[in-house]
Amino acid sequence: MSHTRRQYLHYIGGAGSVLIAGLAGCTDGSDPDDSPNETPPSGTDGTNGSSGTRPEGTGGPGVSLVATDEDPALPVRPAVEIVRDTATEAHPPRLRTTLENTGDESVTVGEGRAVHFEYVTDDSGLLTLLPGDTDSAYPADADCWRLTEPVATTEEYRTFEIDVGASSSRPVDLYAMPDADGCLPVGEYRFETTISIVSAAAESQSSATWGFSILLE
Repeated sequence: MSHTRRQYLHYIGGAGSVLIAGLAGCTDGSDPDDSPNETPPSGTDGTNGSSGTRPEGTGGPGVSLVATDEDPALPVRPAVEIVRDTATEAHPPRLRTTLENTGDESVTVGEGRAVHFEYVTDDSGLLTLLPGDTDSAYPADADCWRLTEPVATTEEYRTFEIDVGASSSRPVDLYAMPDADGCLPVGEYRFETTISIVSAAAESQSSATWGFSILLE
């Protein structure tokens, strides 16, 4: 079951030209690319290219997960994993976020995209995570995965339910923001979001922040 409220526009990347990105639905779908940690293409030796920000033959350095927060005091347990640790000409790096219902009754979770880190930008403002299960093409430099213009999306407040013992999982792809220096610049980056458990009447909710850090090197 899905619900919406407080419809408005949210822009990723600040002022300038925008592209309305295709939005992932409120219901979970299977990811067409479930293969974990794909092997980089032949010829990639992990050394930096001429830009100093990515290995030759790929669209960025290798991605690793370096830290995750403790479980929040909520009846859901968040998690994140690396699905594709290196970018190629065909795709950017990919992560997968999961929310597991650890309580004894169904829960309604919001905001439906932010809890899965969709359209969430890191603390430095240099990287962003975009839905990986959409057919929409994001405006990015070829073989670089740095956005060439901001991405805009209508951000009505979405919620979805997770049954007892069930989980919700979605892929998110890693892009550099337009102002980033180089393609997927090396360094450590932290992503954080708010997870809310919404009552049936949507009149009250309990919330907690949760996040993780990745390393590009």
